[in-house]
Amino acid sequence: MSKIVFVGLAIVCRRAIVTGASGFLGSHIVSQLLDQGYRVRAAARGKKVEVLKILYSAHPSVEVVEIADLVAGHFGGALKEVHAVIHTATTMPGRGDTETVLKVAIEGSLNLLRQAEKAGVKHVVVTGSFAAVAGDPTAQGTSFRAEHWNPITKEDASNSPIQAYQAAKKFSELAVWEWAEAHPHVDVTTIIPPYLYGPFANLFQPIAPGDWTLFSTNIYISNLLSPTGKFPMAPPYADVRDTARAHIEAFKAPPNIKGRKRILIASPHVVVYKDLLDTIKKARPELSERLIQTPVPDFPISSLDLDYARIEEVLGIKRSDFHTLEQTYLDAIDAVLNVEREWKARGYLSKEVPAPNE
Repeated sequence: MSKIVFVGLAIVCRRAIVTGASGFLGSHIVSQLLDQGYRVRAAARGKKVEVLKILYSAHPSVEVVEIADLVAGHFGGALKEVHAVIHTATTMPGRGDTETVLKVAIEGSLNLLRQAEKAGVKHVVVTGSFAAVAGDPTAQGTSFRAEHWNPITKEDASNSPIQAYQAAKKFSELAVWEWAEAHPHVDVTTIIPPYLYGPFANLFQPIAPGDWTLFSTNIYISNLLSPTGKFPMAPPYADVRDTARAHIEAFKAPPNIKGRKRILIASPHVVVYKDLLDTIKKARPELSERLIQTPVPDFPISSLDLDYARIEEVLGIKRSDFHTLEQTYLDAIDAVLNVEREWKARGYLSKEVPAPNE
């Protein structure tokens, strides 16, 4: 039986399902839901299902379910007695041809929404990406708002894996909002972060020696620890823990919130890589010789000017609640080093850190 909370005469089922539960962000969301007393259905596919079953075997509040095909699958049973759906699953750049990437992103999201509504789910939170926002010609400098969209077209998607990803995130989110406006009885929120950095969740599937894919955007942290590493395309970032919290607070938001709940979220802290590297050297002097030596690109922006008043209104998260830049980067570095030590203990001799998306 799932836990229930009595609110006046209403009964709220405290169960959420998280797609992409084995991922960098998804694992943090599962962890925070458990900390808050929720029962969780952790959804994954393929080999990840068995890995998650082992990982959560000592946690009776977690039920691992397989959603093998988001686009055409039927998973009504997984949505039974669920209060909220948190949809983090996505196709990363370079994984699949352009048509497949677009189809999975768009039709997968719509299939999940339709089945969630049919099952009586009242709240859906979808992970978007700043890739669907950046480049809007109407944006003022670094100031971005919910009405801004990347001007990329579906035709542009075939130009490169990155553009395919940008188009997939844009057009899947547009499809979500079109559906949401036609189904106002379902509370829909999209959380739109840039790069995510930070520690891995305490309960995170073991990273096989040499498998860099599960690092997600923490691959850029590994690149900071390589003299020949590569900087990200832009400095703005969000702490993965803050982003996970945003997803959970989204479905707990008061019902009287007005307007589309498209929430752009990022750390409010300015990133100047020279200063950041100096901070790392001071805090972790043993790393001084292995830090990135690649010239720092001339980045036009170092932080994002977002609507933090709207973030607080909808999510209850204040600017002062965000992890500091030092906390995010140092915790991420420590996590990456822990994986490195584990790999070496298991006989894997680390090769050069791959450039992101390679």
